[in-house]
Amino acid sequence: MSRGHPLVAALLGLPLIACGPIGSEGAPRNPAGASGTGAGGASGAGGAGGTGGTGGSNSMDAGQDAPPGDPDAGGVTPPIAPGGYYVQGPTIYNAKGQPHLFHGLDRPSLEWNWSGDRLSPDDYRLMASWKANVVRLSLNQGFWLSGSSVYAPGYERVVEQNVANIEAEGMDVILDLHWSDRGDLATKPAQQRMADQNSVAFWRAVAEKFKGDGRVIFELYNEPHDVPWEVWKNGGPSGDGFTVAGMQALYDAVRSTGAHNLVLIGGLRYAFDLSGVPQHRIQGYNIVYATHPYNFADKQPPTWNTAWGFLATTDPIIISEFGDTSGSCASTYYSQVIEYANSRRLSWTGWAWFVSGCAFPSLISDWSGTPTAAGQVAKNALLAY
Repeated sequence: MSRGHPLVAALLGLPLIACGPIGSEGAPRNPAGASGTGAGGASGAGGAGGTGGTGGSNSMDAGQDAPPGDPDAGGVTPPIAPGGYYVQGPTIYNAKGQPHLFHGLDRPSLEWNWSGDRLSPDDYRLMASWKANVVRLSLNQGFWLSGSSVYAPGYERVVEQNVANIEAEGMDVILDLHWSDRGDLATKPAQQRMADQNSVAFWRAVAEKFKGDGRVIFELYNEPHDVPWEVWKNGGPSGDGFTVAGMQALYDAVRSTGAHNLVLIGGLRYAFDLSGVPQHRIQGYNIVYATHPYNFADKQPPTWNTAWGFLATTDPIIISEFGDTSGSCASTYYSQVIEYANSRRLSWTGWAWFVSGCAFPSLISDWSGTPTAAGQVAKNALLAY
């Protein structure tokens, strides 16, 4: 999502931008009192587990172990990161050749606080009790990159520990680049129109660290918006003063390390719109396209087929954020998104496992994991898989 909380923006010296649809479509994505640096983040021991553990299995059919091969060799299985997944046609498969869907929860805070807010093994244990099989973590490239004005030397280790803690509960991990710096390491990161050259360096470093763990999935940029499709793919002028690094360059940065992990790629209009993908397809393998429907007038169910649902006939899709930011606490939109995903066998992760009210929007009302009305819809759906 996007429109930042005023207090956090003031503390960070940022424009009022955070996670997703900005402006009239925006929603607060920083809770009151969050800060750009933090203490008391991730804790507890973690460890790697097998694919699809206690967090809930979503493999759909049995199959045999699938050997890696040349993705351009005509039907040969693409390379697979250890313990991970691969893509053929519109389907994600696990290493045993079983079709797989991701169903889970978005966990923000590592984009605005280098140590995270209330991240702990117990927090992930509660998510696993809902039978989520994946957790999406929002990241900040400035905290990771050593030349940045907001560089946090402990950030890399915090991310690594949280990945271990999530995997210890049997869930996979999506690492989402949420905040970037317009290509200027002196700029405090925020949600931008698109990624930049420093994002390329970020993904090269992150992919190098996690290329041996196929349970870690890379979402290249949170919510691209207000750039042409050609710039989205290949880079160029942002239209607001910096040079965009396109999705192809970000994807290539990941693969340059030898990483075969799944890569998630969001479209335009704050990642809602995938209509330009067929004409601007990212060249590569193990690619899943991402969409972010939110309850705005131009993003209602009748628009979904033409904006992004059509692509499910040729490519796997994950709805990696969705919600209702109106503050009404209504759950109807959540039900509609999940029903649509289920009817088309799409993956999804709901925004957000964070206590900050209906306009955030939050799926929990307290840190004991009590669901909001929307959260109850998500929880019921997860428990039913």
